[in-house]
Parts: sequence; structure tokens; C-alpha cells
Amino acid sequence: MSIESITLPLWYDLHVHLRQGQSMQAYVNAHISMGCAGLLAMPNTKPPVGKIHQKDSLPYWSIEEYRSMILTAGGDKFDVLLTPLYLTGDTSGDMIKSGVGSGLLQAAKYYPPHGTTNADHGRPLESFMSNGVLAAMEEMGVILCVHGEEHGLSGESYFGKNSNAEDYFYRERMPRLRDKFPKLKIVCEHITTKTAADFVAQSDNNIGATITPQHLMFTVADLLQGLKYHLYCLPLVKFEEDREALLSAVNSDKNTKFFAGTDSAPHTTKATECGCAAGCFTGGVAPQLYIQSFDLKKGQGVFEAFLCHNGAAFYNLPAPQKTFTLIKKSQEVCAVPTPDGAVMPLPLGLGQKSLEWSVLL
Repeated sequence: MSIESITLPLWYDLHVHLRQGQSMQAYVNAHISMGCAGLLAMPNTKPPVGKIHQKDSLPYWSIEEYRSMILTAGGDKFDVLLTPLYLTGDTSGDMIKSGVGSGLLQAAKYYPPHGTTNADHGRPLESFMSNGVLAAMEEMGVILCVHGEEHGLSGESYFGKNSNAEDYFYRERMPRLRDKFPKLKIVCEHITTKTAADFVAQSDNNIGATITPQHLMFTVADLLQGLKYHLYCLPLVKFEEDREALLSAVNSDKNTKFFAGTDSAPHTTKATECGCAAGCFTGGVAPQLYIQSFDLKKGQGVFEAFLCHNGAAFYNLPAPQKTFTLIKKSQEVCAVPTPDGAVMPLPLGLGQKSLEWSVLL
């Protein structure tokens, strides 16, 4: 018997890009429209969210300021708003301890240097392993959010037949990080490879992972055939073996470690003269996309765990009391107007003008 509707608790999107400026309100509203009770807003803004308090002398935005921006843009409607600290060369163990003491710091984000959009302030992982930052995070219970790709690779090493930047990172870097800081809680964000999925599955409960809709649905062949640049994101979509590993992980009735984090990333201009902006915008359409990757024949439990429960448990977030419903009814996909220009949701960028499922709040 096919399922025609599913009622779920509101959910947390635990990896979102809201950018900065007047357009933030459109991105916040897009998430509210798809049943989000809260979100984790990425700190790779311009400038990055690299300090705790506005009064601190470092040349970054603070968690204090960025939270205020999001709340003013409509984020006060969320039950929970997490704003991680961007780990830069100026981050110290004392900053971590001070941030926890202030109540503002619950998570921090590692970016590989120059590894993705606005990652210019990132530093090699080893620097944070040796300078007291990760030790302080482990001691104070701060969650480490990891963009798991090796920096500085090129050619076949970056994306090849037998390995790639994420594969290398989860084979070489993450085991050492896990072993040196066994009590550190780590979210392996937007994983794309079988190697990363296996690493998370074989680690203890201090390590979890977010997976995006596009990495469950598509492979590099989908990106390359016709050069569908709206599917261009980092990490890149990978091969069928990798996609199958991700699907197997999220569809397991024993899954407690893999959860929703869309990595929704708005760009008013995707293709430029010097390349393509990295990021897929899935605001407003994420649950409708996620559900397509789940086997609902045994009921909604596995899907509900992935979307609504696993991430909240990992971050120790309150269980939302309100619900939303996914209905098997066509929903039109429209560009999202913003003061900076229209943003194209991923399905529309791929030529899909409607979705099989729609959201009812």
C-alpha cells in the first residue's frame, strides 16, 4: 500500500547557509515554509563569524552579531538557532572556553583552507589539533562541524577514479582526529563517499554525519551530462557506489547517526566567467526531495528518524511539539525573489518545475 501523506514533528536543518544582507529574510522564510523548527547557520559569511562577542578586537563578525542579524531577518520564529564559530588562525583555546562561558558557543566549524565558498580563513586541521583549540572543545563539550575534504590537492588526487579529496580526508585525517580526541563530538558534514559513511558507521556515538538531498539523489554523471551547474556543490556529487552507501546508511532501521543537513546555499549567480559558485539551494523543497530517497513500504519510521530525531538527539535539542505534513500532491517549484536577485531552487535548475510531494503546515 502506498503512503499518500505523512505527518511529522517539525525538524531541524543542521547545515544551512543564510549569507548576509537584506536577502537573508527570503532564505529564512524558505526554511520556515518547509517545517523547520530551527537550524544551524553556517559561519562562512563575509566577513566570517570568527569571534564570540562584538566587542572583541578581531576583524570578523561575532556570533553575537550574526545571531542578531538572523533573528531580525525572521529567525525569531525558530525554536532553536545555532550559530557555530568559524575556526580561523586567530581561534584559541581561551576563546573556546570564553564562548562556552558566555552561553553563545555550542559548535565550531572547520573549513579546509580555500576548500569551498568563503573558506579563505580556514587553516589545516593539524593546526587546531596542536594549538589547544580542539582540546578545549573536547573539554568544554563544543561540537566540531567538519567540512571533510583534504586541502591543496589537484588533478587525479582531488577527484580521480580511485580516490578524491573527501576519500583521502576520511582515510588519513579523521581517524587521527578521532583517536587523539576520543570524547570530542564531531559532525561529518555533507558526506558524499562510501569511505566517509563507513567511517561514521564504524565510529562510536560521538561521531555523526549530515547528508544533503542532492548526494542521496544524484551522481557525478548527473552533473556532467549537459553540465547541469545548478547541481555543482562542494563536496562534489560522487559515483553510484557512494550514493548507494549513503542510501543504505539512511534507510537502515538501526540508523541513529546520519541526519538531515541540507547545505542549502543560495546564489543569485551560479555560473560566472571564471567558474561556478558552489552550492545547491534547497530552501523550501528539502523534505520533498529527501523523502524520494526513502523506502516507505515499512512505514515512516526510518525517514522520520533521519529528518526529525537523529540530529536533534546528537545536538541535544528540544523535541518540537508542532507538526507538519508531507502530502503526495504536486507542488510547483518557483524561483525565490530576493533584493539581490532571484535564487533558483535545485529542482528548477535541473528543469523540474514541480515536485511529487508538497508540504502542509
